[in-house]
Amino acid sequence: MITHDLRLIADAIFDKKGEDVISLDLRKIDGAITDFFVICHASNTTQVGAVADNVAEKMKEEGHTLYRSQGEGNNFWIIQDYGNIVVHIFLKEYRDFYRLEDLWADVPRKGYQLRKVKKGATNTQE
Repeated sequence: MITHDLRLIADAIFDKKGEDVISLDLRKIDGAITDFFVICHASNTTQVGAVADNVAEKMKEEGHTLYRSQGEGNNFWIIQDYGNIVVHIFLKEYRDFYRLEDLWADVPRKGYQLRKVKKGATNTQE
Protein backbone atom coordinates (compact mmCIF):
# COMPACT_ATOMS: atom_id res chain seq x y z
CA MET A 1 0.00 0.00 0.00
CA ILE A 2 2.80 2.42 0.84
CA THR A 3 4.36 1.84 -2.60
CA HIS A 4 1.04 2.82 -4.17
CA ASP A 5 0.86 5.99 -2.06
CA LEU A 6 4.43 7.00 -2.91
CA ARG A 7 3.74 6.47 -6.62
CA LEU A 8 0.46 8.40 -6.33
CA ILE A 9 2.34 11.35 -4.84
CA ALA A 10 5.08 11.15 -7.50
CA ASP A 11 2.47 11.11 -10.28
CA ALA A 12 0.65 14.08 -8.73
CA ILE A 13 3.95 15.98 -8.64
CA PHE A 14 4.76 15.14 -12.26
CA ASP A 15 1.22 16.15 -13.30
CA LYS A 16 2.15 19.74 -12.41
CA LYS A 17 5.68 19.57 -13.82
CA GLY A 18 7.45 19.00 -10.50
CA GLU A 19 10.99 17.69 -10.87
CA ASP A 20 13.59 15.36 -9.34
CA VAL A 21 11.18 13.32 -7.21
CA ILE A 22 12.72 11.04 -4.61
CA SER A 23 11.48 9.18 -1.55
CA LEU A 24 13.59 8.53 1.53
CA ASP A 25 12.79 5.50 3.69
CA LEU A 26 13.14 6.60 7.33
CA ARG A 27 11.58 3.52 8.93
CA LYS A 28 14.87 2.29 10.43
CA ILE A 29 15.76 5.65 11.96
CA ASP A 30 15.01 5.71 15.70
CA GLY A 31 12.77 8.64 16.56
CA ALA A 32 11.96 9.55 12.95
CA ILE A 33 8.80 11.64 12.73
CA THR A 34 7.51 9.70 9.72
CA ASP A 35 8.18 6.58 7.66
CA PHE A 36 8.92 8.33 4.37
CA PHE A 37 9.89 11.73 3.03
CA VAL A 38 9.02 12.57 -0.55
CA ILE A 39 11.12 15.44 -1.88
CA CYS A 40 10.78 17.37 -5.13
CA HIS A 41 11.17 20.85 -6.53
CA ALA A 42 9.55 23.22 -8.99
CA SER A 43 10.91 26.17 -10.92
CA ASN A 44 8.71 28.97 -9.55
CA THR A 45 6.42 29.72 -6.60
CA THR A 46 3.23 29.37 -8.64
CA GLN A 47 4.30 25.89 -9.69
CA VAL A 48 5.26 24.94 -6.10
CA GLY A 49 1.72 25.85 -5.05
CA ALA A 50 0.18 23.95 -7.96
CA VAL A 51 2.19 20.83 -7.11
CA ALA A 52 1.13 21.03 -3.46
CA ASP A 53 -2.52 21.52 -4.38
CA ASN A 54 -2.44 18.56 -6.75
CA VAL A 55 -0.77 16.25 -4.22
CA ALA A 56 -3.37 17.25 -1.61
CA GLU A 57 -6.22 16.67 -4.06
CA LYS A 58 -4.98 13.25 -5.22
CA MET A 59 -4.27 12.07 -1.67
CA LYS A 60 -7.72 13.22 -0.51
CA GLU A 61 -9.33 11.34 -3.41
CA GLU A 62 -7.59 8.20 -2.11
CA GLY A 63 -8.93 8.80 1.40
CA HIS A 64 -5.73 10.14 3.00
CA THR A 65 -5.88 12.85 5.65
CA LEU A 66 -3.63 15.88 5.40
CA TYR A 67 -2.79 16.38 9.08
CA ARG A 68 -0.75 19.52 8.70
CA SER A 69 0.64 21.70 5.97
CA GLN A 70 3.03 24.65 6.11
CA GLY A 71 4.58 27.07 3.66
CA GLU A 72 1.63 28.01 1.47
CA GLY A 73 2.03 31.70 2.27
CA ASN A 74 5.24 32.08 0.30
CA ASN A 75 5.49 28.82 -1.70
CA PHE A 76 9.27 28.54 -1.25
CA TRP A 77 9.01 25.24 0.64
CA ILE A 78 5.68 23.55 1.31
CA ILE A 79 5.54 20.64 3.73
CA GLN A 80 2.53 18.29 3.80
CA ASP A 81 2.15 15.76 6.62
CA TYR A 82 0.12 12.64 5.83
CA GLY A 83 1.25 10.75 8.93
CA ASN A 84 3.46 8.02 7.51
CA ILE A 85 4.55 10.20 4.56
CA VAL A 86 5.76 13.81 4.69
CA VAL A 87 6.00 15.60 1.34
CA HIS A 88 8.53 18.43 0.81
CA ILE A 89 7.90 20.61 -2.24
CA PHE A 90 10.70 23.10 -2.76
CA LEU A 91 11.41 26.01 -4.99
CA LYS A 92 14.58 24.79 -6.77
CA GLU A 93 16.86 27.37 -5.14
CA TYR A 94 15.62 26.40 -1.67
CA ARG A 95 16.13 22.71 -2.30
CA ASP A 96 19.67 23.40 -3.46
CA PHE A 97 20.31 25.53 -0.36
CA TYR A 98 18.80 23.25 2.33
CA ARG A 99 19.94 19.95 0.74
CA LEU A 100 17.46 17.99 2.84
CA GLU A 101 18.27 14.69 1.17
CA ASP A 102 21.94 15.11 2.13
CA LEU A 103 20.93 15.21 5.81
CA TRP A 104 19.48 11.73 5.31
CA ALA A 105 22.24 10.39 3.05
CA ASP A 106 22.43 7.05 4.89
CA VAL A 107 18.81 5.98 4.34
CA PRO A 108 17.45 4.04 1.37
CA ARG A 109 16.15 6.29 -1.39
CA LYS A 110 14.18 5.80 -4.55
CA GLY A 111 14.03 8.09 -7.55
CA TYR A 112 10.87 8.43 -9.61
CA GLN A 113 10.51 9.14 -13.30
CA LEU A 114 7.61 10.49 -15.26
CA ARG A 115 5.63 7.52 -16.48
CA LYS A 116 5.52 7.08 -20.22
CA VAL A 117 1.92 6.51 -21.20
CA LYS A 118 1.31 4.30 -24.18
CA LYS A 119 -1.32 5.57 -26.58
CA GLY A 120 -4.75 4.54 -25.29
CA ALA A 121 -3.36 3.12 -22.04
CA THR A 122 -3.20 4.41 -18.51
CA ASN A 123 -0.96 1.71 -17.04
CA THR A 124 2.75 2.32 -17.51
CA GLN A 125 6.20 1.51 -16.24
CA GLU A 126 8.00 3.30 -13.43
